[in-house]
Parts: sequence; C-alpha cells; structure tokens
Amino acid sequence: MSHTHGVPEGAASRRTRQLVAAVLVPAAVATVLAMILLWPGKVQFDGRDRGGERALGTVTAMTVGSATVRVTDGPGAGTETRVDVPQGPGAPRLSPGDDVVLLYFPGAVAGGPDYAVVDHQRAGPMLWLVGLTVLAVLLFGRRLGLTSLAGLAVSFAILLFFIIPAILDGSPPLLVAVVGASAIMFAALYLTHGVNVHTSVAIAGTLASLVLTGLLGAGFTAALDLTGVASGDDAFLAASGGIDMRGLLLAGIVIGALGVLDDVTVTQATTVAELARGGTGRWELYRSASRIGRAHVGSAVNTLVLAYAGAALPLLLLLATGSQPMSEVVTGELLAQEVLRSAVGTIGLIASVPITTALAALVAGPPKSRSGGRRSSPPARSPRHSRS
Repeated sequence: MSHTHGVPEGAASRRTRQLVAAVLVPAAVATVLAMILLWPGKVQFDGRDRGGERALGTVTAMTVGSATVRVTDGPGAGTETRVDVPQGPGAPRLSPGDDVVLLYFPGAVAGGPDYAVVDHQRAGPMLWLVGLTVLAVLLFGRRLGLTSLAGLAVSFAILLFFIIPAILDGSPPLLVAVVGASAIMFAALYLTHGVNVHTSVAIAGTLASLVLTGLLGAGFTAALDLTGVASGDDAFLAASGGIDMRGLLLAGIVIGALGVLDDVTVTQATTVAELARGGTGRWELYRSASRIGRAHVGSAVNTLVLAYAGAALPLLLLLATGSQPMSEVVTGELLAQEVLRSAVGTIGLIASVPITTALAALVAGPPKSRSGGRRSSPPARSPRHSRS
C-alpha cells in the first residue's frame, strides 16, 4: 500500500504504473550498484600536514597585541598559553570569554608562541540555529515537515559520506555527482512525498532534466575551454593531485541544479494530479499545467541566478574593482564558470517543466465517479423530451 505526503494519489491505470516502474526500477538498481562500486571506504586525513594540530581554547585575558588562552581540548589541554592577537582583514576579533580554535605548532618561530588563534568556535550558536529551523519546519509542515527533514538528512549523509569522500578518493567527479544526485533524488522525494505514481513521475522528470543539464554542462565546458581552475582554492586542489577539476566543475553544476529541479518537477506532477480530478482531457491538462509551470519557472530562474550571484558576490566585487577591460572580465574563467552554472541550470530548469508535465499528463487517468466507475459525459437529451 502506498503512502502519500503532499502529492495526491491519482487514478493511473495498472499498465501506467507498470511502465513507470519499468523505467525507474532499473534506474534505482543502477544507482545502488554504482554507489557500491564507487564507495570510497574510509578516507584518512592528517591535519598535521597543514602546519599544526588543532586545539580548542577560551580567552581569559587580553593585553596589547596578545591574549591569554586556556586550552580546553587538544594538545596542552588544561594549560594556559599566550597567543598573538590576529591582525589583518578577516582576522577574528578577540575578547575575554571567547571560545576559539587554535593551531598548535611548537617551535615554528624561535621564541614565539606555540599556539595561534585561527577562528572562533561556532558550534553552540549553529546548533541553536539548526534547532530553531527544525522546530519551524515541524510546526508548519507537521508530518510532511518531518518527512522533508528525513529527506534532508539523507541528502546530507550522501553528500558527506559518499560524494565528497569519493571525489577525494580519485573517482571521476561528474560520475560521482550523477550517481549521488540520483540517490538523493530517489531517497529524498520518496521520503518527503510518498511512494506513488506522481512522485515517480517527478523523479523521472528530474532524472531526464539532470541528464540534459549534465550533457549541456559537459558540452559547453569543452566549448568554452574551461579548466575548472579559476581561483586560489581551485589551484590548491589541483596541486594536491588526483582530482579532475573540470569534472569537479560539472559535478557542482549537477548537484546545484538538483535542488531547484525537484521543487519544479514535484510541483508540476502535483498540479497535473489535481487538475485531473476535474475530468480534464490530457491535452488540456498539459496546457493548463504548463501555464502554471511557466509562472513557477519565471520565479525559479530568478531564484537560481540570484543564488549563484549571491555566492559569487565577492568575486563580482573583485572583478569590478580591477583594471581589466569589461570584455576580458566577462569572458575570463572566473566569471565564465558562474555564467555556465547559471545558464546550464536555467536551461535544465526550463526543460523540466514540459518533460514532467507531459509525463504526468500521460499517466493521469480519467477521474472516478462517486460510485467507483469512470466518470462519463451525461447522455444527450432527446429533442422531443426537451422543454419548449
């Protein structure tokens, strides 16, 4: 017996359900097998390779140019030490009582302190923020909010325990992203909206749109001669070896597009299911739902572009203050990557509406009457019985 959370159960025929299952079951099996083959296992990291060991502490006193910190965790826990106050743009500002993150590297500077403050501890405020968000989702969404949080937890688990470690383990980033995005799509959508034909249609539409997004991204990455190395962080990853930076760029495009695509496809599948209850024909269903989809895409495209622009705002400011000609700024690798993300994501988003709407209209059966049979048009009244 299927369960529905927010997506209405329609009157799709048994044959339609079998066709949907024939498409999605092999895709789900292929996703699971690919995750097993690409699973990275345990990836080991040594923080000391970056110049020191991590420690935690609390600032107990401040003087001009230095501070006294009690080490609470890590090397030297339980002792007090003197540290230099960080200087320069972006340096953490210290005051007594602040919980800080330290880096321990004894003897790095002759006569200098063994610890350096690198950041503030933010675990406490972040837990309060996450808790407040979870509470808001549960109060408003109730059972649907609970299932959506479960889907979100699965998404983060796949990202943290499969996608990132597999890429660091040397697997092709684009392949890892496609497999991981497929796993997120199946798990999150079925958990949130229930196992039913309309959620399956949304998954099929999302999968088709993701394939299109990946193909467009690969084609235009090659056409634009992008290397995937456009910043200092990219250069650091490239120098570490073993990571395909162009593939990493494509992986980011695929994963970024998934978050918007599933919203649009679920909305379209739900819209068609609701409209089908009124006895609307399939062609009219498609036209009506497409009109709603165009309005949704109009706002979603703006959301997608603004999300990329917001993330790249420091980059845009840096480019705006430079002395390069505007033609070079626009076509440079830094900005070209952002244009590629926005453009390819937008095309995939637009394509998801007709794809999902058409699939949902095909599986939507004529609504049932209250007696349980198919609703049919009332018989035409004979002219001789009509009132004059």
